Amino acid sequence: MRRLFPVTDETAAQSPDAAHGAGGTSVPGALVDREWSFAELAAAYAYPERVAVGEPWLRANMVATLDGAAQHEGRSQPISSAADMRIFGTLRALADVVVVGAETVRQEGYRPARARAEFAALREAAGQGPAPAIAVVTASLELDFSLSLFTSPLVPTLVLTGAAAAPERIAAAEKAGARVVIAGDGVGVDPARAVRALAGLGHTRLLTEGGPRLLGQMVASGVLDEMCLTVSPMLTAGDAQRIAGGPSVTVPQRFTLASLLEDDGFLFGRYRRP
Repeated sequence: MRRLFPVTDETAAQSPDAAHGAGGTSVPGALVDREWSFAELAAAYAYPERVAVGEPWLRANMVATLDGAAQHEGRSQPISSAADMRIFGTLRALADVVVVGAETVRQEGYRPARARAEFAALREAAGQGPAPAIAVVTASLELDFSLSLFTSPLVPTLVLTGAAAAPERIAAAEKAGARVVIAGDGVGVDPARAVRALAGLGHTRLLTEGGPRLLGQMVASGVLDEMCLTVSPMLTAGDAQRIAGGPSVTVPQRFTLASLLEDDGFLFGRYRRP
């Protein structure tokens, strides 16, 4: 893995001999292509300091092919890579809570987040528990509550739903050990209210892994602070979803590039709200 942006004096100093393009032209700031440690990845993806004083920061982590597909045959794994999964694990390890849509839970076979020994000291220093909670966004609560995601997580799974959710489904979620959080006045969830509700529970380092419909709702609601996007050097064609779907915004939202890493043709961009 190597850093393409930002280019700094420190970056340039790390490997003068390796910082050359195909024609021998010097490329200032190019890092040696090597495997980064988890500590280096954690530093590269650190949350802003505002989270320490109770202000939430919502980042998304998604992968897409060159032709814009967020999945292949209904899953993201076929378009991912080992480096992508290392960053995936790092982002989870830094988060207080991982917010995910119910359909993604069903399609991807979500399990509880696990404790990672390599991040234990970092999480302890930040006042975090052993692993992030998973928060499932669902209007219907039509979920399999016998899954380990609900019955045996290190941290109780949260279920975000609306006030009009069926009482029997709420009871089923709570019986399985989940904590139900009302984040909407009707049958659905209001993204802005969900962010406030999670922050009220002490979860200010927020990470969403989609799916596309949930991310689209967050974009349309204007609550997304950061987009971590892996561009996979693959083409799939077909009719797979983009990383975000649903309602469109009136004016396209401009984000600023914060960093860009590369590994084996995969690009890992980190974009922030200005």
